[in-house]
Amino acid sequence: MIHGLVSVIVPVKNRPDLLREAVASVFAQTLREWELLIVDDRSTDETPAEARELAAADSRRVKVLEGPGRGPGLARETGRQAARGEFLQYLDSDDLLLPRKLESQVGALRGNPRAGIAYGPVTVLAPDGTPVEKWPQLSDRPLDRMFPEFLRHRFWHTGAALFRREVSDRTGPWLDLSLFEDWEYDCRLATLEPELVFVPETGVVIRACAPNRIGSGPGLEPWRLRERARAHELILGHARRAGIGVETSEMAHFARALFLLARQCGRGGLSDESRRLFTLARTASTPERSRGLDFRAYRLAATVLGWRATARLFTWLRGLKGEAGS
Repeated sequence: MIHGLVSVIVPVKNRPDLLREAVASVFAQTLREWELLIVDDRSTDETPAEARELAAADSRRVKVLEGPGRGPGLARETGRQAARGEFLQYLDSDDLLLPRKLESQVGALRGNPRAGIAYGPVTVLAPDGTPVEKWPQLSDRPLDRMFPEFLRHRFWHTGAALFRREVSDRTGPWLDLSLFEDWEYDCRLATLEPELVFVPETGVVIRACAPNRIGSGPGLEPWRLRERARAHELILGHARRAGIGVETSEMAHFARALFLLARQCGRGGLSDESRRLFTLARTASTPERSRGLDFRAYRLAATVLGWRATARLFTWLRGLKGEAGS
């Protein structure tokens, strides 16, 4: 590990033009002690050639690595394993670092030796370039600790945070999830209870709905449902290890998400996943809630009709009642 060095890790797939802009934002940093690791995740277009050309401009600081082609988590892990820096900065290939991002957050960590993560606000742009005012990951306020906030939703976008390498090493590797890999990683990290330092200066520009995002696409395809189910099961395990009780509003929120995903998996014909998620939703609920009519009726119907037919029936009934979700 090189003291003072920031390792910027950029996973990319089939985005040559956006990659060039992301890399330019790294070169524009006011802090000069950085290395850039571009991880090409088995692109099928001119992205690998573009990455090599960008690396040739500064071969001492820019390296191109080949990812396994299995999603953003393992692509980031490829970069993490090769990183030499004291600090780690993840940057999606469609996003941009503002010039003082690294300088301000490295300075915050140096000024707070006990802190393991620095983070700050992000600016989110719609496809037409206009700012998005409401976004779940604006990370625009101080947070004492990651849990239980992160069980309700991801508080920050991946690029908003700067990690000390030692915190990353304690967290362990990014998993081979294709969806919600960042949320799972953050919740696993949250169990370590790292100290956080908030930097009020905006550091990243997020371009919402950029094309060819690794792991993007409709959420109800069977393989995506399996990945979502796996991620939610892991996240619940992290929350329980952190001691988040069923009486908290965050766990209640997550239990509802589990029940919704159980129904979605049932509709998609994934009976095993639907059964597991339903059981987890009940155990993540308070005793009173777990004995509620909806849980009891759903379980009885699944016993008689099966998980797929039950999911479709309850979706239809909820539609009649005008309830959101499925």
